[in-house]
Amino acid sequence: MQTLIDQRRDAILLVARVLMMVLFVVFGWSKLTGFSAAEAYMATTGAPVPAVAATIAVVMELGVGIALAVGVFTRPLALLLALYTLGTALIGHHFWTQTGMEQYVNMINFYKNISIIGGLLLLVVTGPGRYSIDRH
Repeated sequence: MQTLIDQRRDAILLVARVLMMVLFVVFGWSKLTGFSAAEAYMATTGAPVPAVAATIAVVMELGVGIALAVGVFTRPLALLLALYTLGTALIGHHFWTQTGMEQYVNMINFYKNISIIGGLLLLVVTGPGRYSIDRH
């Protein structure tokens, strides 16, 4: 029988998964619905094949984001999304090469990504909890 603490833990894991994925799903959806703008942005980051980079971004942010929110293949996808998030931090938010307000904004986004990686790694360790597709 599941104790009250375990039930709360599972509910908190569900809320944490969903809240952490809001950012990915929202921006993945915006990249999908504004694909040409996403592709143009990828070109500004120096991506060699911007269309492929934008496609990967949509799959990772929208597809993996939804999968993690509902708890499908949680541990491996959380690790994969952590690696993707590290890549986007290094490629898309290289504040160390910038100055002024651009540097400040990208430094915030870089460290936001690093913090999200921490949450994703916790998800790798804890798993999705009871309220997930993985558990059924």
